[in-house]
Amino acid sequence: MDDIDEAPDLPSKNALETASWRREVHALYAAVRAEQDPATAHALWVDTRSRLFLEHPASPRRQGQSLRHAPYDPAFRFVVPIEPAEQEPWEFRSATDGVVPFRGAGRVTLSGLGTLDVWWLDSYGGGLFLPVRDGSAGQETYGAGRYLLDTVKGTDLGREGDRWVVDLNFAYNPSCVYDYRWVCPLAPAANRIEARAAVGELLPEGYDS
Repeated sequence: MDDIDEAPDLPSKNALETASWRREVHALYAAVRAEQDPATAHALWVDTRSRLFLEHPASPRRQGQSLRHAPYDPAFRFVVPIEPAEQEPWEFRSATDGVVPFRGAGRVTLSGLGTLDVWWLDSYGGGLFLPVRDGSAGQETYGAGRYLLDTVKGTDLGREGDRWVVDLNFAYNPSCVYDYRWVCPLAPAANRIEARAAVGELLPEGYDS
């Protein structure tokens, strides 16, 4: 869903449906950024994502699946600078698009949780990418991690001056959680934290590992 996932081969009708999906996602995040109250923005995000997941023809949903979200917890919202950091580039290998390269864009420090590396998608389109795997992975949340930001697909929570909004209440699952035909990059070692953050999108109803 609305992330850096690589989709299965799409006939033209499905390609148009996917384009429609992405427009909806861009519009949703624009509305989220415009809302002054984070909890209200989160409620809008949950309601819209849940509706799209159940109703949109491009949804990766399989029969019996529906989204689950934790209640909003302001303790997991951070507004932080992206600080310079030494980062080795990494590559995601996709059966459809081959090697997808990432290079370091910096690092964010989340008080009480740890640090996460921010990556630049170093191919067509570009964009910042921030995945996370926290201590709830494999229990309440997807075992391989979730996504916080993916600006090439519009999932951007905004900035305050030169600081970025990093809110784990908006962490969402990659499409491969719902449909095995999708392939998604997982959180690299630098984006795995031991602290538990069971907020945001949880394992869905009807999840079958």
